[in-house]
Amino acid sequence: MLGPTGHLDTFTRDNLPPFDEWPELLLDGFEYPEWLNAGEELSDRMVERGFGDRVALIGNGRRRTYKELSDWTNRIAHALVEDFGIRPGNRVLIRSGNNPAMIACWLAVTKVGAVAVNTMPMLRAGELAKVVDKAEITFALCDTRLMEELVAVAKESRFLKQVVGFDGTANHDAELDRIALNKPVRFEAVRTGRDDVALLGFTSGSTGVPKATMHFHRDILIIADAYAREILGVTPDDVFIGSPPIAFTFGLGGLVVFPLRFGASTALLEHASPKNMVQIIQDYKATISFTAPTAYRAMLAAMEEGADLSSLRIAVSAGETLPGPIFEEWTRKTGKPILDGIGSTEMLHIFVSNRLDDAKPNCTGKPLRGYEARIVDADMNEVPRGTIGKLVIRGPIGCRYLADPRQAEYVRDGWNMTGDSFIQDEEGYLHFAARSDDIILSAGYNIAGPEVEAALLSHADVLECAVIGKPDNERGHIVQAFVVPAPGINGSESLAKALQDHVKATIAPYKYPRSIVFVDALPKTESGKIQRFRLKQP
Repeated sequence: MLGPTGHLDTFTRDNLPPFDEWPELLLDGFEYPEWLNAGEELSDRMVERGFGDRVALIGNGRRRTYKELSDWTNRIAHALVEDFGIRPGNRVLIRSGNNPAMIACWLAVTKVGAVAVNTMPMLRAGELAKVVDKAEITFALCDTRLMEELVAVAKESRFLKQVVGFDGTANHDAELDRIALNKPVRFEAVRTGRDDVALLGFTSGSTGVPKATMHFHRDILIIADAYAREILGVTPDDVFIGSPPIAFTFGLGGLVVFPLRFGASTALLEHASPKNMVQIIQDYKATISFTAPTAYRAMLAAMEEGADLSSLRIAVSAGETLPGPIFEEWTRKTGKPILDGIGSTEMLHIFVSNRLDDAKPNCTGKPLRGYEARIVDADMNEVPRGTIGKLVIRGPIGCRYLADPRQAEYVRDGWNMTGDSFIQDEEGYLHFAARSDDIILSAGYNIAGPEVEAALLSHADVLECAVIGKPDNERGHIVQAFVVPAPGINGSESLAKALQDHVKATIAPYKYPRSIVFVDALPKTESGKIQRFRLKQP
């Protein structure tokens, strides 16, 4: 099943799941050469194809062309091999925010045939230590502004032996930068197999021992050749902007792989608040945006104050399901599409999406070309259309956990179990109901929290909200809503009553929130996902 390997350190291939626990892979239409290096494809190969003088990266106050990016990554690659002894198959941890230097390091690590492990700036020593132990990482590259936590890990770790700093600012004055400066701008990328692991993506939702998803060189290109080509229709004139951390596979795809695969540009923000994103969109005439629904609502408010977002041709919503009211307001005010979709770290990126010419509110769309979806019950039987069930997926990419018994939970009968509950309508469109563990069972009724959230968000006095099931002696659970009031609005009993009446008038009355808690903010991950489990804690 696996092609040849260029890895000298065989750790990742040795720790792939047994073949009988793999999902079925549908690779028709996604053919790549037996020997393939994704880092080379996204940099040197783009220069060979004539994109050398086009802008690849915008960040830290300057624009870098594809030729500059290729030269930069090749110098770093020489340093990794010649000065630090990195061999094909070694795992290299990268710790940084979203800046050009992080992308250069990731491409260089990939070019030398190592396995990149991108990590978020917010992780602390204890969390980083789990990643290091799981992947048996001996070497790390770190933005010098973030060294403290990683150095602390190295002092105690039986694996991590060396942490080398790079400068994530415009100065480029750290150990890695100084060594790379004197290296040649040409580097012959390591001959890796298309089935060699190039990336370990750690899932954000894990408790205890983290789960590491294993992705091949071909997978990195597949997400661009599937989603970015089919859904976004990326051209070299596009400028990408977004808030997801590049350390997440969603951000890596949307802000790095997609633009670089098609000769486009990416504008990087280390602190991607809605206000900062609005400014960058205006400054660089960004055309494709990746961020969370709450950020789009803030961007709509900025438009009311005169912000010009007319350069955007596509808004991609991520992190949370896109509430219908935000879809409708964005479409009405901008005249441009906002695309909801769903993906996972296990599948590397988006696998179900709306299309530019076929998008509607409260709908996640249909599977991408090359992917199949089913809605099933607990026994893997397909449920009737219009019935809530579990979403299962198969396609050219699938879940492969690194040495993890939980592989058998995520893959069943060749399908990837996404952990999401969906409804498929008569026309085949998929509609998100809830994370499977967020379905609220109240007095015998199944209630999907996101449907209640969408009803609340359609009220003018609601800025943000999240719905959970609260234990109740009579009903088992009741619907409880945490509401952030709109600016200038105070939470009160009368507002709670008005919101309850509004929900009853918008959706089936039994779904209304029997408890409403007004809060100043909702707990979120760095990628914008609301952490409902924290709202469930007493």
